[in-house]
Amino acid sequence: MQVTVEDLSSVKKILHIEIPEAQVTSELDAYYKNLKKTAKVKGFRPGKIPRSVLERMFKKDVHADVSSRLIQNSFLDAVKESELRIVGNPKVDPPGLEENRPYKYDATIEVSPQIENIDFKGLTLEKTLYKISDEEITAQLKMLQKSLAQQKTVEEDRPIKEGDFALIDYEGFKDGKPYSETQKTENFTMKIGNGQISKEFDNGIIGMKPSETREVKVTFPKDYFNEKLAGQKISFNIKLNEIREEVLPEIDDELAKNLGNIASLEELKKTITDNLQQGYDKRVEQELNEQIFKDLISKSDFEVPDTMVDYELEGIVAEAERSFAARNVSMEDMGLTREGIAEKYRDTALKQVKRHLILGKLIEQEKLTLTDEDLENGYKEMADSFNQPVEEIKNFYNQNKDKVEFFKHTLLEKQAIRLIIDNGTVKNVKPKADPKPGKKEADKTK
Repeated sequence: MQVTVEDLSSVKKILHIEIPEAQVTSELDAYYKNLKKTAKVKGFRPGKIPRSVLERMFKKDVHADVSSRLIQNSFLDAVKESELRIVGNPKVDPPGLEENRPYKYDATIEVSPQIENIDFKGLTLEKTLYKISDEEITAQLKMLQKSLAQQKTVEEDRPIKEGDFALIDYEGFKDGKPYSETQKTENFTMKIGNGQISKEFDNGIIGMKPSETREVKVTFPKDYFNEKLAGQKISFNIKLNEIREEVLPEIDDELAKNLGNIASLEELKKTITDNLQQGYDKRVEQELNEQIFKDLISKSDFEVPDTMVDYELEGIVAEAERSFAARNVSMEDMGLTREGIAEKYRDTALKQVKRHLILGKLIEQEKLTLTDEDLENGYKEMADSFNQPVEEIKNFYNQNKDKVEFFKHTLLEKQAIRLIIDNGTVKNVKPKADPKPGKKEADKTK
């Protein structure tokens, strides 16, 4: 077999592969020999069909199968012979096979980039010293208080106002006819002023009393999240069934107990403080990582295979889908598409791939390894972050060898980042603004 490599770029190649005539002939002979045993042709006994007849009847299919087999059997050997580290799947457009001739085909592949040794020492990094304020703890307490709020029916004879909850029936009409996107809905609960459907819708309800009906005309903005309603003029028939108001519990020991496994308000405050601190710790880690990779990426000049970026991008899109699903909505509900998200985050995916490649090179360059203790500590850290027993975490990863290897590589990447920090200069600085430590860290107390 002859293999020549054509460089399209540092990470994209074409393998020109030629399989000897003798091997092609051998494969054809073997295929026809087996076909002769199994083929059924009128006028011939099984196993007695002349090859010329088989060729006349099955040549096209035989050549297609044999060419596919030749490619499958030769490609990996060609890659090995070329000493290339391929990523993703090759692109092959199989040419037709001819008898008594070598079989030639081209395979377009992508390969891992060749990265020079990483100059990681001497980085100057800024570490922000965040402090938890009483205001933050109070804000989290109020958030938890609101999560335990209850609604009660307003008994007094008064009109509905902003901040109230409305229990309504409604139906939307377009050009005098019922519209599919605003079909009849009964006992729908909404908070007046939130603009859940639209601000115009809310404003049209203000002032109504229970049992009252009203027509409210709404013009939806052109950038409305539901594309089928964007820019539409809809007339709603609305009936107010009930007015409800929110009743907040006292912020006391009883509130803490209602959150579960918390005995007192003081214990709740400590839990909130711990969660806020975890949020700040993660923020500091992210900020240091951003500084590290901004510096290293700017100093590392290498191309990245599209296959790697596409794979990373697929993970980002899948995570977005899971996030929407957790809120019982779809991307389509939000007026988004997989393609749109992929386009928006392609640069993010590229940077992520570069980060992993740089860390991978550093792991190799510095010969970083894991001890059994490192792995055990990694499992414990993971268990703590998910509030799960260590054995459950171990069982999850040990189900699949690839999962274990991925987890080990993640720990090695963390080790590489620590090596960069230890070999740099870290300056403590004050926060530049009043930050928020993370997405509702206090929710963990629920």
